[in-house]
Amino acid sequence: MIRTPRALLAAALFTGTALCAAAQAQTMRPAGPTATTYVNAPVAAPVSAPVAHRGHCGIFETCASTRIGLGKGDFMIRLSGAGVLPQDRDSKVWLNGAQLTHTHLSTTNQAMPELTFEYFLTDNISFDLIATSTRHEVAALGSDVPGIGGPRKLDVGSAWVLPPTITVAWHFRPHKRFNPYVGVGGTMMWFHNMNASGAMGFNKLNAGFTGGPSVNAGFDYQIVGNWFFNADVKQMFVRMHAWLENSDESLKVRAHESLDPTVVSAGIAYRF
Repeated sequence: MIRTPRALLAAALFTGTALCAAAQAQTMRPAGPTATTYVNAPVAAPVSAPVAHRGHCGIFETCASTRIGLGKGDFMIRLSGAGVLPQDRDSKVWLNGAQLTHTHLSTTNQAMPELTFEYFLTDNISFDLIATSTRHEVAALGSDVPGIGGPRKLDVGSAWVLPPTITVAWHFRPHKRFNPYVGVGGTMMWFHNMNASGAMGFNKLNAGFTGGPSVNAGFDYQIVGNWFFNADVKQMFVRMHAWLENSDESLKVRAHESLDPTVVSAGIAYRF
């Protein structure tokens, strides 16, 4: 049977329509409230939730929980190397009651470890206590000494000094890594283990308890974690009252000396 072109075109259109209807029937589901359409698609890998860090923050680590800078409630212990530099601003020396106007005392410099305890009462205000002890040599110099049979520089002896100092400091930049401060306080000074040199027969050396005000300035810098570097300069205003005698007390020397030591220190502190 021979078909006309019009018949062939109609047959082609009918066949295409039937194929499209069959494909649509394969992806559709009956309509209704519970009808669901499923689509094939690639499934992404699940994303894991962040895992909280449960390990202990090391003593030499700066962690998210580490507080930056210093502030209210902080307590620190600091170990420093301190240089004690007596200024010997003013000396007055008497021998058997007569003043030796051309004689003055000289005290040697010394370096020792220094321990400091500091507590922050507020973000800006802290109290600290320093503890150290240094040994110094004392000498008498002047033209009066040869006049009584001694050398121009007479070795008087040595003494250990314990100068606990309490300071109230104002910190300018709380909760910052770099935190400069200034402070005022008071120094108490005890002299112990005093030994006369024996020169010119002087073998008894003693000094009285004394004290005075002090001022200081310095800074703290947070290095890592709770560790801080500190540098500090203190100026103390202290007078020493000393007595020197020979065995039979026929020679008695009395001296007043403005020690006024400058204390320069640098060290490492840990915050608790």
